[in-house]
Amino acid sequence: MVGIEPFSNLRRRAIVLIALAATAAGLVASPPLAGADAGAGDVVVSTSSVKGRDGTTYTVTNHVVRTKGEGRRKEWLLVWTGDASVPGGPVGAASHAAHRKADGEGSADPDFLAVIDATKGSRDYGKVVNTATIGPLLQNEPHHMQYVWHKGDKVYAGGLLSDTTYVFDVARLPQVRLSGVVTATDTPCGTAPDAFTTLKDGTAYGAYMGGPNVPGPCTYTHGEVRTGNGAAGTPGEVLRLDQSGRVRVEYPAATEAAEPDTCHSIPQVDPPTCANPHGIRVREDLNRLVTSDFAEVRSLMLIPSADFYIARDTVRIYDIAQRDRPRLLSVSRLPDGPRKEPFLIEEEPRVVMETALTNERHHKGGFVSTMGGASIYYTPDITDPKPKWREVFDDTTAFTRLAPELDNRVGMDGGSWLQTSADDRYLYHVVMRRGDESSGGKDTGMVYVLDVRKLVDAGKRTRCNIDTMEEVTRGGAEPDCPSLVSVLPVEDPTAGGPHWAALDNFRQGPGGYYQETRQPTRLVLANYFVAASPFDGDHRVCMVNISPRQQLSLDRTFKDEYTGRPCVEFNRSAWPHGETGDARPHGVLFAVSDADVR
Repeated sequence: MVGIEPFSNLRRRAIVLIALAATAAGLVASPPLAGADAGAGDVVVSTSSVKGRDGTTYTVTNHVVRTKGEGRRKEWLLVWTGDASVPGGPVGAASHAAHRKADGEGSADPDFLAVIDATKGSRDYGKVVNTATIGPLLQNEPHHMQYVWHKGDKVYAGGLLSDTTYVFDVARLPQVRLSGVVTATDTPCGTAPDAFTTLKDGTAYGAYMGGPNVPGPCTYTHGEVRTGNGAAGTPGEVLRLDQSGRVRVEYPAATEAAEPDTCHSIPQVDPPTCANPHGIRVREDLNRLVTSDFAEVRSLMLIPSADFYIARDTVRIYDIAQRDRPRLLSVSRLPDGPRKEPFLIEEEPRVVMETALTNERHHKGGFVSTMGGASIYYTPDITDPKPKWREVFDDTTAFTRLAPELDNRVGMDGGSWLQTSADDRYLYHVVMRRGDESSGGKDTGMVYVLDVRKLVDAGKRTRCNIDTMEEVTRGGAEPDCPSLVSVLPVEDPTAGGPHWAALDNFRQGPGGYYQETRQPTRLVLANYFVAASPFDGDHRVCMVNISPRQQLSLDRTFKDEYTGRPCVEFNRSAWPHGETGDARPHGVLFAVSDADVR
């Protein structure tokens, strides 16, 4: 169980967020950035900018390290990164000066999109070749981007606490340009941007977990009205963005009618709703969008009471036949499992973090994972008006594979990123930590692979259901249940562990050009969750190899350029943009310059 004391450290962060979104005010600018196309020794500096609809000019400044040409096309890893020099929420330089005087701490530095050479065999493999710093906002708390990048896509990157989404142009990597920005004033009915999913036309849907900028009724794009309790509260929303960051639609995630009486919020929203969307996925061919409800964010951070009904157990499915007029079709409560936990937040269906959908035309299934409940659920048909969700795997089974001698009860293990392979054969999942204290800190996190072929191919005839304690530790007894293929421990002395990851969806083909692949051979993960939380992590980014038989192993050739140890360290003194110290890596994404993809 997460204690109250660690979360109390986040009180100031949440209050700053509330004040920011409520006033929709611009922040004090960060220190001046280098001018366009300036050069500084071995680093080439260039800046692009856009003017937000709030009147502020936003910038991204590249700091590209000069490297010796290898005569080869490159693959890149993008890491959405926050400055770690000052704890707390989004504030301006002046506020940081006051904070520095009061607490004796250093001032904040810009957040940035790190560009790392991810080309296997390259002499610069694992080297940070660009830090594209953003301004003028500081301490955005960079969070998630989209799950997969395709040629021509922009990159959509949310600032969790600044209530700002940045749209990056990565067509000419390692250089990055700013295409647009979505400010707090652009999304009056939603705050706390989380994840994004892109469409074939390059636009994106985004999940905003939090309520409207100010408490009270809010009118969405097509005239719908919902009443919310304010920033980072309830209800959240779904929005659609174009490639310049223009908001095409804000759509309420909440129903008009009251949802279950267990949908608590603080203060209570009337009618009650559990709408706090976190994960977001789309099947364009099925005209369906799926979101998973996480929690009322500010209340989870503050824990003002023992009311764990702020932790959600619901999944939402929308009809997107008209892309700019989503329509909420169903709100499903996940069923409870066989474990009986001392705290409600640790029960199997609680804190629904992520969703992953099948991809093949003859498959219609979808998965969700729970952060509090340490479980994976599945429905065989997301087009069903009343989808039936069942628990199909408990993380305890994977932890038992790692350490069978331990008591592996794992409620509140921080199960996070979830992704199907493009061919629907496998499901990949990262977990932050063992939920109980029996491990003594050993194997605090993990990434594992499930074979889900039998489950997916069963269609609506699926029988898998984790409903006994034996299945909790040994996997499902029904023949179509997922089977655990491989599990890789991710040890972290900070008791954090991996939160976010991405599959490498590229392979190199004729002429060195890159092509998308349906059989990934590696994934990347980031060991960081949210600042000042119990799951801060050790700020490493690690590459994991996936063998043809789906065996996972740490890529020891993906080394930090300073320490020479496997994984790239984001706790370091120097970056291409200067000696700004430690940083917090969150969202990760593989990408290739448009000219190098065929």
